[in-house]
Amino acid sequence: MQLNELTAISPVDGRYRSKTNALAEYFSEYGLIQYRVQIEVEYLIFLNAQKMVGFNTAFNEQQINALRNLYLQFNEEAALWIKHTEKTTNHDVKAVEYYLKDQMDKMGLSAYREWVHFGLTSQDINNTAIPLSIKDALHKVVLPSLQKLIQQLEAMAIQYEAVPMLAKTHGQAASPTKLGKEIMVFVARLKAQYQQLLMVPFSAKFGGATGNFNAHHVAFPAHDWQAFGNAFVNQVLGLDRSFPTTQIEHYDNLAAMCDAFKRIHTILIDLCRDIWQYISMDYFKQQLKAGEVGSSAMPHKVNPIDFENAEGNLGIANAILDHLSSKLPISRLQRDLTDSTVLRNIGVPFAHGLIAYSSIEKGLGKLILNEAALNQDLEDNWAVVAEAIQTVLRSIAYPNPYEALKALTRTNTHIDAAAIRTFIDELDVAEDIKARLRLITPSNYTGI
Repeated sequence: MQLNELTAISPVDGRYRSKTNALAEYFSEYGLIQYRVQIEVEYLIFLNAQKMVGFNTAFNEQQINALRNLYLQFNEEAALWIKHTEKTTNHDVKAVEYYLKDQMDKMGLSAYREWVHFGLTSQDINNTAIPLSIKDALHKVVLPSLQKLIQQLEAMAIQYEAVPMLAKTHGQAASPTKLGKEIMVFVARLKAQYQQLLMVPFSAKFGGATGNFNAHHVAFPAHDWQAFGNAFVNQVLGLDRSFPTTQIEHYDNLAAMCDAFKRIHTILIDLCRDIWQYISMDYFKQQLKAGEVGSSAMPHKVNPIDFENAEGNLGIANAILDHLSSKLPISRLQRDLTDSTVLRNIGVPFAHGLIAYSSIEKGLGKLILNEAALNQDLEDNWAVVAEAIQTVLRSIAYPNPYEALKALTRTNTHIDAAAIRTFIDELDVAEDIKARLRLITPSNYTGI
Protein backbone atom coordinates (compact mmCIF):
# COMPACT_ATOMS: atom_id res chain seq x y z
CA MET A 1 0.00 0.00 0.00
CA GLN A 2 1.06 3.56 -0.62
CA LEU A 3 1.84 5.46 2.56
CA ASN A 4 -0.80 8.05 3.37
CA GLU A 5 -3.01 9.11 6.27
CA LEU A 6 -5.14 5.97 5.86
CA THR A 7 -2.27 3.48 5.64
CA ALA A 8 0.14 5.01 8.19
CA ILE A 9 0.86 2.69 11.11
CA SER A 10 1.20 5.48 13.66
CA PRO A 11 -1.92 7.58 14.33
CA VAL A 12 0.21 10.71 14.63
CA ASP A 13 0.90 10.36 10.90
CA GLY A 14 -2.51 8.89 10.12
CA ARG A 15 -5.72 9.75 11.93
CA TYR A 16 -4.27 12.80 13.66
CA ARG A 17 -2.06 14.07 10.81
CA SER A 18 -3.96 17.34 10.58
CA LYS A 19 -3.12 18.07 14.22
CA THR A 20 0.54 17.04 14.04
CA ASN A 21 1.50 18.15 10.53
CA ALA A 22 3.26 21.27 11.86
CA LEU A 23 5.86 19.02 13.53
CA ALA A 24 6.79 17.17 10.33
CA GLU A 25 9.43 19.68 9.23
CA TYR A 26 11.26 19.17 12.52
CA PHE A 27 10.89 15.49 13.39
CA SER A 28 10.38 13.60 10.12
CA GLU A 29 13.19 11.83 8.29
CA TYR A 30 13.08 14.69 5.81
CA GLY A 31 13.38 17.20 8.64
CA LEU A 32 16.33 15.40 10.23
CA ILE A 33 18.19 15.30 6.90
CA GLN A 34 17.57 19.02 6.38
CA TYR A 35 18.90 19.85 9.83
CA ARG A 36 21.99 17.72 9.18
CA VAL A 37 22.59 19.67 5.97
CA GLN A 38 22.20 22.91 7.93
CA ILE A 39 24.78 21.87 10.54
CA GLU A 40 27.29 20.71 7.91
CA VAL A 41 26.90 23.91 5.91
CA GLU A 42 27.20 26.23 8.91
CA TYR A 43 30.21 24.25 10.14
CA LEU A 44 31.89 24.62 6.74
CA ILE A 45 31.24 28.37 6.66
CA PHE A 46 32.47 28.83 10.23
CA LEU A 47 35.54 26.69 9.57
CA ASN A 48 36.31 28.74 6.48
CA ALA A 49 36.17 31.92 8.54
CA GLN A 50 39.08 30.65 10.69
CA LYS A 51 41.51 31.37 7.78
CA MET A 52 43.60 28.27 8.39
CA VAL A 53 46.06 26.78 5.94
CA GLY A 54 44.06 24.90 3.32
CA PHE A 55 41.42 27.56 2.85
CA ASN A 56 43.12 29.76 0.27
CA THR A 57 40.43 32.42 0.37
CA ALA A 58 37.41 33.17 2.47
CA PHE A 59 34.00 32.45 1.01
CA ASN A 60 32.43 35.56 -0.46
CA GLU A 61 28.87 36.60 0.27
CA GLN A 62 27.54 34.99 -2.89
CA GLN A 63 29.19 31.66 -2.08
CA ILE A 64 27.93 31.75 1.51
CA ASN A 65 24.39 32.44 0.33
CA ALA A 66 24.63 29.61 -2.20
CA LEU A 67 25.79 27.21 0.50
CA ARG A 68 23.05 28.27 2.92
CA ASN A 69 20.42 27.84 0.24
CA LEU A 70 21.25 24.14 0.31
CA TYR A 71 19.24 23.93 3.53
CA LEU A 72 17.10 27.05 3.23
CA GLN A 73 15.74 25.81 -0.10
CA PHE A 74 16.02 22.13 0.72
CA ASN A 75 13.45 20.03 -1.12
CA GLU A 76 12.23 16.49 -1.59
CA GLU A 77 14.51 15.91 -4.56
CA ALA A 78 17.56 16.65 -2.42
CA ALA A 79 16.28 14.43 0.40
CA LEU A 80 15.70 11.55 -2.05
CA TRP A 81 19.24 12.01 -3.47
CA ILE A 82 20.62 11.59 0.05
CA LYS A 83 18.39 8.60 0.84
CA HIS A 84 19.41 6.92 -2.42
CA THR A 85 23.08 7.48 -1.58
CA GLU A 86 22.51 6.04 1.90
CA LYS A 87 21.60 2.71 0.27
CA THR A 88 25.23 2.53 -0.88
CA THR A 89 26.96 4.07 2.14
CA ASN A 90 24.70 2.40 4.71
CA HIS A 91 25.43 5.55 6.72
CA ASP A 92 23.00 8.45 6.84
CA VAL A 93 25.42 11.24 7.80
CA LYS A 94 28.02 10.15 5.23
CA ALA A 95 25.32 10.38 2.57
CA VAL A 96 24.74 14.01 3.59
CA GLU A 97 28.48 14.67 3.26
CA TYR A 98 28.49 13.24 -0.27
CA TYR A 99 25.48 15.36 -1.20
CA LEU A 100 27.21 18.53 -0.08
CA LYS A 101 30.37 17.65 -1.99
CA ASP A 102 28.31 17.00 -5.11
CA GLN A 103 26.58 20.36 -4.76
CA MET A 104 29.89 22.15 -4.14
CA ASP A 105 31.28 20.69 -7.34
CA LYS A 106 28.35 22.22 -9.19
CA MET A 107 29.01 25.59 -7.46
CA GLY A 108 32.65 25.64 -8.46
CA LEU A 109 33.78 25.03 -4.89
CA SER A 110 35.49 21.70 -5.52
CA ALA A 111 38.73 22.99 -4.01
CA TYR A 112 37.01 23.05 -0.62
CA ARG A 113 35.06 19.78 -0.77
CA GLU A 114 37.33 17.94 1.69
CA TRP A 115 36.56 20.53 4.36
CA VAL A 116 33.03 19.17 4.50
CA HIS A 117 32.69 17.17 7.72
CA PHE A 118 36.36 17.94 8.50
CA GLY A 119 37.51 16.14 11.66
CA LEU A 120 33.96 15.29 12.70
CA THR A 121 32.12 12.15 13.65
CA SER A 122 28.47 11.60 12.82
CA GLN A 123 27.42 12.45 16.36
CA ASP A 124 28.81 15.97 16.02
CA ILE A 125 26.12 16.39 13.39
CA ASN A 126 23.35 14.37 15.03
CA ASN A 127 23.91 15.82 18.49
CA THR A 128 23.57 19.34 17.13
CA ALA A 129 20.91 18.73 14.46
CA ILE A 130 18.50 16.98 16.82
CA PRO A 131 18.60 19.51 19.71
CA LEU A 132 18.31 22.32 17.16
CA SER A 133 15.24 20.66 15.63
CA ILE A 134 13.76 20.18 19.11
CA LYS A 135 14.42 23.82 19.99
CA ASP A 136 12.75 25.06 16.81
CA ALA A 137 9.79 22.69 17.16
CA LEU A 138 9.17 23.70 20.77
CA HIS A 139 9.49 27.43 20.20
CA LYS A 140 7.51 27.52 16.96
CA VAL A 141 4.83 24.87 17.52
CA VAL A 142 4.63 23.07 20.86
CA LEU A 143 5.08 25.87 23.39
CA PRO A 144 2.74 28.32 21.62
CA SER A 145 0.06 25.61 21.68
CA LEU A 146 0.66 24.96 25.37
CA GLN A 147 0.65 28.69 26.16
CA LYS A 148 -2.64 29.09 24.33
CA LEU A 149 -4.16 26.33 26.44
CA ILE A 150 -2.91 27.89 29.69
CA GLN A 151 -4.35 31.26 28.63
CA GLN A 152 -7.68 29.61 27.85
CA LEU A 153 -7.76 28.05 31.32
CA GLU A 154 -6.84 31.36 32.95
CA ALA A 155 -9.68 33.10 31.10
CA MET A 156 -12.08 30.42 32.37
CA ALA A 157 -10.80 30.86 35.93
CA ILE A 158 -11.54 34.57 35.74
CA GLN A 159 -14.93 33.96 34.11
CA TYR A 160 -16.00 31.61 36.91
CA GLU A 161 -14.25 33.29 39.83
CA ALA A 162 -17.54 34.16 41.57
CA VAL A 163 -19.31 30.83 40.99
CA PRO A 164 -19.68 28.88 44.27
CA MET A 165 -19.26 25.11 44.09
CA LEU A 166 -19.48 22.25 46.54
CA ALA A 167 -16.00 20.81 47.00
CA LYS A 168 -15.43 17.08 47.13
CA THR A 169 -12.66 15.57 49.23
CA HIS A 170 -12.42 11.78 49.28
CA GLY A 171 -15.48 11.90 47.03
CA GLN A 172 -17.56 13.38 49.87
CA ALA A 173 -19.17 16.79 50.26
CA ALA A 174 -16.65 19.22 51.75
CA SER A 175 -16.27 22.92 52.48
CA PRO A 176 -17.49 24.88 49.42
CA THR A 177 -15.09 26.59 47.05
CA LYS A 178 -15.25 28.67 43.87
CA LEU A 179 -15.17 27.05 40.44
CA GLY A 180 -12.80 29.71 39.14
CA LYS A 181 -10.36 29.11 41.97
CA GLU A 182 -10.29 25.38 41.27
CA ILE A 183 -9.42 26.04 37.63
CA MET A 184 -6.81 28.59 38.71
CA VAL A 185 -5.09 25.82 40.69
CA PHE A 186 -4.28 24.12 37.38
CA VAL A 187 -3.18 27.42 35.84
CA ALA A 188 -0.73 28.05 38.68
CA ARG A 189 0.64 24.51 38.48
CA LEU A 190 1.08 24.65 34.71
CA LYS A 191 2.75 28.06 34.81
CA ALA A 192 5.24 26.89 37.45
CA GLN A 193 6.23 23.80 35.46
CA TYR A 194 6.31 25.78 32.22
CA GLN A 195 8.89 28.14 33.73
CA GLN A 196 10.98 25.20 34.90
CA LEU A 197 10.82 23.76 31.38
CA LEU A 198 12.15 27.00 29.91
CA MET A 199 15.21 26.78 32.18
CA VAL A 200 16.42 23.51 30.62
CA PRO A 201 19.24 24.16 28.10
CA PHE A 202 19.23 22.70 24.59
CA SER A 203 22.52 20.87 25.01
CA ALA A 204 24.71 19.67 22.16
CA LYS A 205 27.90 17.65 21.79
CA PHE A 206 30.64 18.81 19.41
CA GLY A 207 34.21 17.56 19.70
CA GLY A 208 35.16 14.78 17.30
CA ALA A 209 35.20 10.98 17.52
CA THR A 210 35.57 10.70 21.31
CA GLY A 211 34.94 14.30 22.29
CA ASN A 212 38.58 15.46 22.43
CA PHE A 213 39.01 17.12 19.00
CA ASN A 214 41.69 14.48 18.28
CA ALA A 215 41.60 14.86 14.50
CA HIS A 216 41.29 18.63 14.58
CA HIS A 217 44.18 18.96 16.99
CA VAL A 218 46.55 16.68 15.09
CA ALA A 219 45.89 18.65 11.87
CA PHE A 220 46.11 22.12 13.44
CA PRO A 221 47.70 21.78 16.91
CA ALA A 222 48.07 25.52 17.39
CA HIS A 223 44.37 26.24 16.92
CA ASP A 224 42.11 26.67 19.97
CA TRP A 225 39.52 24.04 19.10
CA GLN A 226 37.71 24.25 22.40
CA ALA A 227 37.02 27.94 21.80
CA PHE A 228 36.04 27.08 18.22
CA GLY A 229 33.56 24.43 19.39
CA ASN A 230 32.05 26.71 22.01
CA ALA A 231 31.66 29.58 19.56
CA PHE A 232 30.14 27.40 16.85
CA VAL A 233 27.62 25.60 19.05
CA ASN A 234 26.72 28.44 21.42
CA GLN A 235 26.84 31.44 19.11
CA VAL A 236 26.28 30.17 15.58
CA LEU A 237 23.74 27.45 16.38
CA GLY A 238 22.27 28.98 19.53
CA LEU A 239 22.63 25.77 21.54
CA ASP A 240 24.53 24.97 24.74
CA ARG A 241 27.75 22.99 24.20
CA SER A 242 28.41 20.14 26.64
CA PHE A 243 32.04 19.52 27.67
CA PRO A 244 33.68 17.16 28.34
CA THR A 245 31.80 14.40 26.54
CA THR A 246 32.31 10.97 25.05
CA GLN A 247 31.43 10.48 21.38
CA ILE A 248 27.86 11.46 22.15
CA GLU A 249 25.90 14.04 24.08
CA HIS A 250 25.16 13.19 27.73
CA TYR A 251 21.42 13.72 27.14
CA ASP A 252 21.01 14.69 30.80
CA ASN A 253 19.36 17.98 29.89
CA LEU A 254 17.23 16.32 27.23
CA ALA A 255 16.12 13.88 29.94
CA ALA A 256 15.29 16.85 32.19
CA MET A 257 13.23 18.33 29.35
CA CYS A 258 11.34 15.06 28.95
CA ASP A 259 10.67 14.96 32.69
CA ALA A 260 9.44 18.57 32.62
CA PHE A 261 6.96 17.70 29.89
CA LYS A 262 5.90 14.63 31.85
CA ARG A 263 5.01 16.82 34.84
CA ILE A 264 3.06 19.22 32.60
CA HIS A 265 1.22 16.30 31.02
CA THR A 266 0.47 14.76 34.41
CA ILE A 267 -1.13 18.05 35.50
CA LEU A 268 -3.19 18.07 32.31
CA ILE A 269 -4.31 14.49 32.93
CA ASP A 270 -5.45 15.61 36.39
CA LEU A 271 -7.34 18.49 34.75
CA CYS A 272 -8.98 16.20 32.19
CA ARG A 273 -10.20 13.83 34.88
CA ASP A 274 -11.62 16.66 36.99
CA ILE A 275 -13.44 18.26 34.04
CA TRP A 276 -14.72 14.80 33.05
CA GLN A 277 -16.07 14.40 36.58
CA TYR A 278 -17.70 17.85 36.55
CA ILE A 279 -19.43 16.93 33.29
CA SER A 280 -20.65 13.65 34.79
CA MET A 281 -21.97 15.62 37.78
CA ASP A 282 -23.85 17.88 35.33
CA TYR A 283 -21.91 20.96 36.46
CA PHE A 284 -21.07 21.44 32.80
CA LYS A 285 -23.11 20.61 29.75
CA GLN A 286 -21.54 20.38 26.31
CA GLN A 287 -22.46 22.29 23.18
CA LEU A 288 -24.10 20.10 20.58
CA LYS A 289 -22.94 20.08 16.98
CA ALA A 290 -25.32 19.15 14.19
CA GLY A 291 -24.55 15.73 12.73
CA GLU A 292 -22.33 14.52 15.57
CA VAL A 293 -23.14 11.21 17.28
CA GLY A 294 -22.30 10.50 20.93
CA SER A 295 -23.08 6.81 20.87
CA SER A 296 -23.84 4.35 18.08
CA ALA A 297 -26.66 2.89 20.20
CA MET A 298 -27.81 5.57 22.67
CA PRO A 299 -29.07 8.70 20.88
CA HIS A 300 -29.20 10.84 24.04
CA LYS A 301 -25.47 10.66 24.83
CA VAL A 302 -22.97 13.50 24.45
CA ASN A 303 -19.72 12.02 25.68
CA PRO A 304 -16.75 14.03 27.06
CA ILE A 305 -14.59 12.53 24.31
CA ASP A 306 -12.20 15.48 23.99
CA PHE A 307 -10.98 15.05 27.55
CA GLU A 308 -10.81 11.28 27.19
CA ASN A 309 -8.85 11.63 23.96
CA ALA A 310 -6.47 14.06 25.62
CA GLU A 311 -5.96 11.82 28.64
CA GLY A 312 -5.11 8.86 26.41
CA ASN A 313 -2.66 10.81 24.26
CA LEU A 314 -0.98 12.38 27.29
CA GLY A 315 -0.52 8.92 28.75
CA ILE A 316 1.18 7.66 25.58
CA ALA A 317 3.34 10.77 25.43
CA ASN A 318 4.45 10.28 29.03
CA ALA A 319 5.25 6.62 28.49
CA ILE A 320 7.61 7.52 25.65
CA LEU A 321 9.04 10.51 27.50
CA ASP A 322 9.72 8.25 30.47
CA HIS A 323 11.68 5.83 28.29
CA LEU A 324 13.62 8.68 26.66
CA SER A 325 14.57 10.25 29.99
CA SER A 326 15.66 6.96 31.55
CA LYS A 327 17.40 5.44 28.52
CA LEU A 328 19.18 8.29 26.72
CA PRO A 329 21.66 9.25 29.49
CA ILE A 330 23.00 5.67 29.48
CA SER A 331 25.55 4.60 26.84
CA ARG A 332 28.13 1.83 27.03
CA LEU A 333 31.65 3.23 27.45
CA GLN A 334 32.29 5.99 24.88
CA ARG A 335 29.42 5.08 22.52
CA ASP A 336 26.73 2.61 21.64
CA LEU A 337 23.96 2.99 19.07
CA THR A 338 20.92 2.52 21.29
CA ASP A 339 20.38 6.29 21.46
CA SER A 340 20.24 6.54 17.66
CA THR A 341 17.15 4.41 17.14
CA VAL A 342 15.46 5.80 20.26
CA LEU A 343 16.01 9.42 19.18
CA ARG A 344 14.20 8.76 15.92
CA ASN A 345 11.06 8.72 18.08
CA ILE A 346 11.75 12.09 19.71
CA GLY A 347 8.92 13.78 17.84
CA VAL A 348 6.32 11.16 18.78
CA PRO A 349 5.65 12.29 22.38
CA PHE A 350 5.51 15.92 21.27
CA ALA A 351 3.00 14.91 18.59
CA HIS A 352 0.80 13.10 21.12
CA GLY A 353 1.11 16.11 23.41
CA LEU A 354 0.04 18.43 20.61
CA ILE A 355 -2.98 16.23 19.90
CA ALA A 356 -3.89 16.39 23.59
CA TYR A 357 -3.52 20.18 23.88
CA SER A 358 -5.80 20.58 20.87
CA SER A 359 -8.38 18.17 22.28
CA ILE A 360 -8.45 19.92 25.67
CA GLU A 361 -8.79 23.30 23.99
CA LYS A 362 -11.68 21.98 21.90
CA GLY A 363 -13.33 20.36 24.92
CA LEU A 364 -13.08 23.46 27.07
CA GLY A 365 -14.60 25.50 24.27
CA LYS A 366 -17.68 23.25 24.26
CA LEU A 367 -18.42 23.57 28.00
CA ILE A 368 -21.61 25.31 29.13
CA LEU A 369 -21.84 26.10 32.84
CA ASN A 370 -24.93 24.61 34.48
CA GLU A 371 -25.26 26.87 37.53
CA ALA A 372 -28.55 25.28 38.50
CA ALA A 373 -26.80 21.98 39.13
CA LEU A 374 -24.03 23.61 41.17
CA ASN A 375 -26.54 25.56 43.24
CA GLN A 376 -28.73 22.51 43.84
CA ASP A 377 -25.73 20.50 45.01
CA LEU A 378 -24.91 23.23 47.51
CA GLU A 379 -28.51 23.45 48.68
CA ASP A 380 -28.61 19.68 49.19
CA ASN A 381 -25.55 19.76 51.44
CA TRP A 382 -26.20 22.18 54.30
CA ALA A 383 -24.14 19.93 56.55
CA VAL A 384 -20.98 21.52 55.12
CA VAL A 385 -21.61 24.71 57.12
CA ALA A 386 -21.06 22.70 60.32
CA GLU A 387 -17.35 23.48 60.05
CA ALA A 388 -18.12 27.20 59.96
CA ILE A 389 -20.51 27.09 62.91
CA GLN A 390 -18.25 25.05 65.18
CA THR A 391 -15.26 27.27 64.34
CA VAL A 392 -17.17 30.46 65.25
CA LEU A 393 -18.32 28.79 68.47
CA ARG A 394 -14.76 27.84 69.28
CA SER A 395 -13.74 31.47 68.85
CA ILE A 396 -16.09 32.46 71.72
CA ALA A 397 -15.07 29.50 73.94
CA TYR A 398 -18.38 27.68 73.55
CA PRO A 399 -18.00 24.22 75.20
CA ASN A 400 -17.46 21.23 72.90
CA PRO A 401 -18.74 22.80 69.65
CA TYR A 402 -17.15 20.17 67.41
CA GLU A 403 -18.87 17.36 69.25
CA ALA A 404 -22.20 19.18 69.16
CA LEU A 405 -22.04 19.62 65.37
CA LYS A 406 -20.80 16.07 64.93
CA ALA A 407 -23.86 14.79 66.78
CA LEU A 408 -26.11 16.90 64.55
CA THR A 409 -24.58 16.09 61.18
CA ARG A 410 -23.96 12.37 61.64
CA THR A 411 -27.57 11.44 62.23
CA ASN A 412 -29.45 9.56 59.52
CA THR A 413 -31.70 12.57 59.08
CA HIS A 414 -30.97 14.78 56.07
CA ILE A 415 -29.49 18.10 57.18
CA ASP A 416 -31.19 21.01 55.47
CA ALA A 417 -31.43 24.76 56.08
CA ALA A 418 -34.22 24.29 58.60
CA ALA A 419 -32.20 21.81 60.66
CA ILE A 420 -29.24 24.17 60.78
CA ARG A 421 -31.47 27.10 61.77
CA THR A 422 -33.08 25.08 64.55
CA PHE A 423 -29.65 24.10 65.86
CA ILE A 424 -28.56 27.76 65.87
CA ASP A 425 -31.77 28.91 67.57
CA GLU A 426 -31.20 26.43 70.41
CA LEU A 427 -27.63 27.50 71.09
CA ASP A 428 -26.90 29.18 74.42
CA VAL A 429 -25.10 32.16 72.88
CA ALA A 430 -25.74 35.86 72.42
CA GLU A 431 -28.23 36.94 69.74
CA ASP A 432 -25.56 38.75 67.72
CA ILE A 433 -23.63 35.45 67.43
CA LYS A 434 -26.80 33.65 66.33
CA ALA A 435 -27.44 36.35 63.74
CA ARG A 436 -23.92 35.95 62.45
CA LEU A 437 -24.30 32.17 62.20
CA ARG A 438 -27.64 32.43 60.37
CA LEU A 439 -25.92 34.36 57.57
CA ILE A 440 -23.70 31.39 56.73
CA THR A 441 -24.92 29.32 53.77
CA PRO A 442 -23.28 26.70 51.58
CA SER A 443 -23.17 29.25 48.74
CA ASN A 444 -21.34 31.97 50.66
CA TYR A 445 -19.11 29.82 52.84
CA THR A 446 -16.34 29.81 50.22
CA GLY A 447 -13.41 31.45 51.98
CA ILE A 448 -11.19 34.00 50.26
